Amino acid sequence: MSDNRLLAVEKPARYMGGEVGTRCAATPELRFVLAFPDVYEVGMSHLGLQILYGVLNGLDGVAAERAYAPWPDREAQLRAEGGSLATLESGTSLDRADIVGFTLQYELSYTNILNMLDLAGIPLLASERDERHPLIIGGGPCACNPEPLADFFDAFLLGDGEEAVIEIAEAFRAWKRTGGARAALLERLAGIAGVYVPSFFAVGYGDGGRIAAVEPLRPGYGSVKRRFLADLESAAYPTAPVVPFLKTIHDRVSVEIGRGCTRGCRFCQAGYLYRPVRERSPEKILSLVEETLRTTGYDEISLLSLSTGDYGCLTPLLTELMARYASERIAVSLPSMRVGSLNDELVEAIRTVRKTGFTLAPEAGSERLRQVINKGISEEDLLRNAFEAYSHGWRLIKLYFMIGLPGETEEDLHGIVELARKVKMEGRRTGNGGEVNVSVSTFVPKAHTPFQWEPQITVGEILEKQGLLRRELRARKLVFKWHDAPLSFMEGVFARGDRRLGAVLRRAWELGCRFDGWGDRFDEAAWLTAFEEIGIDPEFYHRRRDPDEVLPWDHLDFGVTRAFLLRELELSRQGAATEDCRTGRCTGCGVCDFDGVRMRTTDGGWQGTTTRREKDEAEDVEGKVTLRLRYTKTGPMRFLSHLEMIGLFTRAVGRSRIPIRFSRGFHPHPKFSFATALSVGVESWAEYLDMELSPDADPTDIGTRLNGALPEGVRIIEASVIPPGSPSLSVIMDKVRYRVTLPPGAVAGLPELAAAFLARESAPMRREKKGRVQEYDLRRELAELTVEGDTLEMVTGRGKPLEFVSAITGLAPEALAEARIEKLQVLFKES
Repeated sequence: MSDNRLLAVEKPARYMGGEVGTRCAATPELRFVLAFPDVYEVGMSHLGLQILYGVLNGLDGVAAERAYAPWPDREAQLRAEGGSLATLESGTSLDRADIVGFTLQYELSYTNILNMLDLAGIPLLASERDERHPLIIGGGPCACNPEPLADFFDAFLLGDGEEAVIEIAEAFRAWKRTGGARAALLERLAGIAGVYVPSFFAVGYGDGGRIAAVEPLRPGYGSVKRRFLADLESAAYPTAPVVPFLKTIHDRVSVEIGRGCTRGCRFCQAGYLYRPVRERSPEKILSLVEETLRTTGYDEISLLSLSTGDYGCLTPLLTELMARYASERIAVSLPSMRVGSLNDELVEAIRTVRKTGFTLAPEAGSERLRQVINKGISEEDLLRNAFEAYSHGWRLIKLYFMIGLPGETEEDLHGIVELARKVKMEGRRTGNGGEVNVSVSTFVPKAHTPFQWEPQITVGEILEKQGLLRRELRARKLVFKWHDAPLSFMEGVFARGDRRLGAVLRRAWELGCRFDGWGDRFDEAAWLTAFEEIGIDPEFYHRRRDPDEVLPWDHLDFGVTRAFLLRELELSRQGAATEDCRTGRCTGCGVCDFDGVRMRTTDGGWQGTTTRREKDEAEDVEGKVTLRLRYTKTGPMRFLSHLEMIGLFTRAVGRSRIPIRFSRGFHPHPKFSFATALSVGVESWAEYLDMELSPDADPTDIGTRLNGALPEGVRIIEASVIPPGSPSLSVIMDKVRYRVTLPPGAVAGLPELAAAFLARESAPMRREKKGRVQEYDLRRELAELTVEGDTLEMVTGRGKPLEFVSAITGLAPEALAEARIEKLQVLFKES
């Protein structure tokens, strides 16, 4: 999209497309839309979507494209215009796709799914769709209990998707070639391991609203088993992912070093869903990191796993990464480190390039409760890790806890406060001081875990516990953050819900519910109205479940046996631990067949080969080459903000491997400086930036190298070395030449209006922004003005082009929304 409509919405870059790494096939045999039911910057941070995007686009005749939930302002715009939700790659409406696959990451995104279907003109109910409509399929962690969504989806993929998504695409293509009813397609899909077709099951209810039975309607389809990816080493991985223009939640190279976890924390759904542990070799990880850094230009590497600290040779791998990339100031982050898995060498390695944050998750405030949940860490471990972090320069440690865990007492809440106080004291013990942020979420029982039978605490109990923690933590000058109680309440309803919730979900959407996971968007009153109108008590889903009760997800087999989960539940009540099968004996959870499906770990004795090169401090102080670049910003690129342009150039520098100099300090960044910020929506043929290069750099090909890494619409058109000590761009800029083209017929008598404005002595302008008032005279700031047809060309000092046009024509800026504004030239002061 390149018209001016995006100027009317927040963050236009969400809807632009055209990012580096995108792929768009003109006439594919199969168009597969990867839909994420949240905003762009959240969805673009999801590694799984990037993996599937690469896998599908690697197939001949298949085009994978992306769609995200539009923010309410964009939704309102689409509905007002009668527009349809379309893909970013080709602008294809979702109702014209063959398959729309939704990522199910969070229960509170479900209303967004309905909204996206409606915006695309796709019937919400699967029973109302036929051969003319796309197949609607879902996957991701929430597919472990997709029953609240069963009415709206044709199928779900349970488990790993890298191989299964290829089989789904091929099954669809085979059906499409031969024709036939939609039922025939569902039959094909049901034959694929891991694919669950909810319409092939009937759910019956008994007294008290409990499920009496889940009956299969297709012979041989009584249970659907999760799909397993046997070996992560050979699995597809996106080394040329889509690089967003917008700053996303996780704006970095993300490499999954291992999948699965053996720790067995009894509250952790992911720990059970992604078994067994499968690790990539360090050689493979290093290869993936190198390829991805060069195609993306990111300056941070994130090593992902459910428990990164358990990776077999983490310390030598991290040391090797630091040795390879320290001189480029590329940081490495470990977002899921486990208490007790850190050591002094590891902390020092993390610290070397950039401190990217330090988070520890004790989960519970007492040793007793940590045994109940099988957390397997001690207070001694936690305090030792905190001391190591503070000793190596961190000033802030974030601690994560849960409230409402089974068996929790008020003493455990006070234990959270006391443990946080002790962590803060470790900072003082180092002599450096230290701060602590305490973040507390509410425990939500989840399917396929030992606690799936346990009750969830009420909203009143949540608020009471949060109040106690707020008072006690603030009294000790500890920062407290919490998860809103109504959101946890609703998450718990849908996490263990059944098909009857589909009607509630639809009614809540009709009442305007969107983006329920965003605290400021959650409409509790609308949800309660929906429950009341449908006649369902939401607290029914928070109750304790009987061990012999039929659960909504019992016909979905994720590998871990019911007997094992019940045994773990009983051990939790005894406060007894279950050992880690990585280092101990097999716990008999039922996942492994010890042939294709088994644990695959790395060689703990592996060592890297790169010798660390300490950066030469002289690089920062001795000599530099400053290059002044002129570049364009045209077409859709005009929707990028100044901050987004900084990110774009930062990554382009990384991709083109330009020998740029870096700033010093806590967060080193490339040394380049822009001229004044260009207003969003203005095209420019005369943008400037100064870039500091290492003294041995050859500046002659910098423009060419950057152009090879920049998207269409941003092009370097001049590059010249400027002498040392030259004044900055902001100092020497004097005036700017603009061209404003009005829509045909928008203004009558434009030459006369321009002449009248030039005849004025003054045209005062007052602008207020962020509490600051600016006053200037538009007439005195206007140096030149010419008119040709519907086009104004002007040379101005202070002031925005549309402010001048508005003053000349008498039209409000809003009436000029469709005008095209071009920045043609910058006039510099004479030296």
